[in-house]
Order: sequence, then structure tokens, then C-alpha cells
Amino acid sequence: MTNQLAAPMPKRELYWVFGALMLGMLLAALDSTIVATALPTIVGDLHGANHITWVVVAYLLSSTVSTPLWGKLGDLHGRKVYFQAAIIIFLVGSMLCGVAHSMVMLIVFRALQGLGGGGLMVGAQAVIADLVPPRERGRYAGFFGGTFGAATVLGPLLGGVIVDNWSWRWIFFVNLPFGILALVVCAAKLPSAGRRVAHVIDYAGIITLTISASALILFTSLGGTTIAWGSTESIGFLVIGVVTAVVFVMIERRSSEPVLAPRLFANRVFSSASAIGFVVGFAMFGAMVFLPLYLQLVRGVSPTMSGLRLLPMMAGLLVASIVTGQLVSKGWRYRPFPIFGTAIMTIGLGLLGTLGVSTSSWMMGLYMTVLGVGLGLVMQILVTAVQNAVDVSDLGAATAGANFFRSIGGSFGTAVFGALYVNQLPHQLAAGIAAHPDVHHILSPTLWTPTNLRRLPANELSVILHAIAGSVQTVYRYALPFGVLAVILSLFLPEVTLRTSLHPIADEIPMSNAELLD
Repeated sequence: MTNQLAAPMPKRELYWVFGALMLGMLLAALDSTIVATALPTIVGDLHGANHITWVVVAYLLSSTVSTPLWGKLGDLHGRKVYFQAAIIIFLVGSMLCGVAHSMVMLIVFRALQGLGGGGLMVGAQAVIADLVPPRERGRYAGFFGGTFGAATVLGPLLGGVIVDNWSWRWIFFVNLPFGILALVVCAAKLPSAGRRVAHVIDYAGIITLTISASALILFTSLGGTTIAWGSTESIGFLVIGVVTAVVFVMIERRSSEPVLAPRLFANRVFSSASAIGFVVGFAMFGAMVFLPLYLQLVRGVSPTMSGLRLLPMMAGLLVASIVTGQLVSKGWRYRPFPIFGTAIMTIGLGLLGTLGVSTSSWMMGLYMTVLGVGLGLVMQILVTAVQNAVDVSDLGAATAGANFFRSIGGSFGTAVFGALYVNQLPHQLAAGIAAHPDVHHILSPTLWTPTNLRRLPANELSVILHAIAGSVQTVYRYALPFGVLAVILSLFLPEVTLRTSLHPIADEIPMSNAELLD
């Protein structure tokens, strides 16, 4: 096959490549969240408040829908050239974002940046799978998982620091030296593909998948915020997404080289891991949105400080992910980790469901650590399991599929929990006003900032803070059933013996149901 290597890479060269891959993944993951704390400043500079949501959605959309395409192209033509292309596209997009002079320009360039970011995310995980046998891959996958989780938490913090001390444009310019370093290392150290063979590109599948994923992400990201859930536009996005998804499935069944081969879903490990990833992404991204909001409004901390307060979650996720990878590399079975991870994640969601106005900082840090540990035990180990269970020719597509479903789940979770918070807040405010007859006026939620809230009379401030805390509690309590669902799905994840070589043929045991462990 195109991506097979004759022998494992020497350790010294592997470490160089691994560092470049981690750097690429870090940049791609950071840019999905780093813009959040800078949005008010960007809007004030570029004067485009009506399009503020699109700055985030454009990156999310293009990075998510492009992952299956990047994965399949790497399978067909070799991963080195496409990983380098992804770096170049990401760097060009970053540079153009930094010099953008209007919101429309920034949104277009963010989409270009996201296109490269999608290739960096899936490419890093697929390249290491080409270089390291599954049994040893756990230790590297653990660092990938930790990097992704750390970037999710560190993004808002770094964004706040850069905006507070420099210009928002440096959020994008800072990518350039690190991206160039990753590009140089990959060009020098990453092996080229083996022999090339002719392939047929599944253009119809690519187009229908892009349309379907785009419509569904726009439905979840914009619904309830920029457009009403019941509006013609919202319903239109949903219908287009569902219809083109059905068409995509029909096309893939007939395609000679499909983007997401139907045989992948017949693989019990892939289908199970994808379902778990979707639900974990749903709960994780949907729940994490409200921690900065709670910290900034209820606790009254700055955006930078709210990022620092999230460090316990990052620490728990990073340590758990790395330790999990090391244990799997030493021969531990991988199946228990998603089971325990989703269970601990669910406990963490339940603990966060008790957050109130007077919850102490150290208790909140403990709750976030529990959630981080749970996520660290489950996130990256799913990718290792999938890569081990599929044929080498499907490695990139399967890796991309696992990331794709997690991202789609995160998009849905953010939208659903966001709608739940928005719907719950008026009820909490009404209950608070009823309990405080002396409060006759409440500041509009559109004006709620840490500074504005602290200027309010004590009785009015108390009503608002308890309403916010009560709404956040409701969100986390509704997240609990999804955590339980993730635990149940994890119980059905098959255990497949991790290969000790790069290619199945060298392991003597074929990749079949005979490898499933009881």
C-alpha cells in the first residue's frame, strides 16, 4: 500500500517527527478556541457584531467537514504531502486572518485556516499510525489526547493574554513560526510514501458529505442564536443535512473507493468507537462552554483568570491521557479505560451540576479535575482502538471518521445545551424576582458583564447570579443522561489484540472476529 514502511523509524528521527506532529495538532486545536475571548475586541475593531458567531463557526465548519477528505486522500496518495499541504494552508489562512480588515474577510480566511486545521488534526494521528505499531502507539496517542484537551482549555486563556497585552492579530500571527518549524521538520524527517497506484476520487461522496455536514453544523451552531430554531432557514438546514446524508450513504455503497467506506461501519470497533466519541463530544463540548461563563459572571473573574481557573481540568485530562497511553503500551487492555473514563466523566458532570453562587474555588477545581480525568481516559484511546482494528488501506479514513463524529457531537452538544441554558434562564429569573418583592427591574442579559454586574444593587445582583448558577446547574444535570449513555456504549466496545508490528500480515493473526477477546 502507498503508506506502508518497510521497517519502523529509528527512535531519534521518530521523536523529531512526533514533536512536529504534536506541534501541528496543538496549533489546529488551539485555533478552535483561542478566538473566543478575543471576539469582543475583534468586533470593536472590525465593526461586525452581526457576524460575530461566524468567526467561530467558519473554522469549526471547514475543519470538521474536511477531515474525512484529508484522511481518504492520505490513504490514497501518501500522508506526507497532504500533511505538509495542510500546514501550508493553515499558515496562509493564519497570516491572512492577521491582516484582515473586515469581518467578511476574517470569516473567509478563518474558513481557509480551518481547512488546513482539519488536515493537521487527522494527519498527525494517521502519520504516527504509519510509523508506530498499535501496541506501542498508546504512549504517543496519550500525548495527542493530552495536547488536544490542553488546547481546548488553554485556548481561551492564551487568547485573553494576547489580547490584554498585544493586538488580537497576534492570535493568528503567533502560528507562523511554529507552523514553519513543523513544516521544516516534516520535510526533512518524515518518510515519503511508497509506490503509487492509480486511484479514483469519490467526488460525489466528497460533495454530498460536505453539504450534509455543513448544513447540520450550521443548524446546530446558528439555531437559537443567529436564527430561530423554528425559522425557515433553520428547518431548511436540517432538511438539507438529513437528505444529503441519505444520498451520501447511497453513493458510498456504490463507490469503488468511498470517502467513508460502508465496511468501516460493519467493523464493530469503528462503529462502537464512533458512537462513543459522538456522545463524549456531545457532553464534553456542550458542558465546557458554560465553565468560563460561570466563572466570569457568577465569580466575577476576568477572561484571563477564567482560563487559569480551568487549569485543573487540563491537568486531569493531560495526566490521565498520558498515563492511559503508557499503560496500554505496556500490554494493558484498552477496553476498561473508556468504560471507567465515561463513568468518571459522568460523575464529574454530576458534581458540576451542584455549582452554586457560594461554591468554593477549591471544590470547583476538584470537580473540574474529575471531569478532566474522565475525558483523558477515553478520548484518545478510541482512536488507537480504531486504528488497530481497520485495514491499513483504511487507516486515514477511519482516523478521520473517529474525529469527525466527535466534532459533530461537540457541535450538537454546544447547540443543545446552549438552547437549554437560554430557555432555562428566564424561568430562573422569574423565580428569583418572585422571591424578592423588592426587585422590580433586571438588567438585560445582553449587558451582563463582570463589570456591569458588580455595579448593580445587592438584591438585583443576587437574583441574577442565582439565576445564572441555577441555569448552569440545569445544563449539567441534563448532561448526565448523555454521560450514562456513553458508559453503556463503552460496554459494547470490543477488545481487539493490539498488533506489535506496523502491518497485520506480520502478526500472523488476521484482523477478524478471531481477534476479539472475551
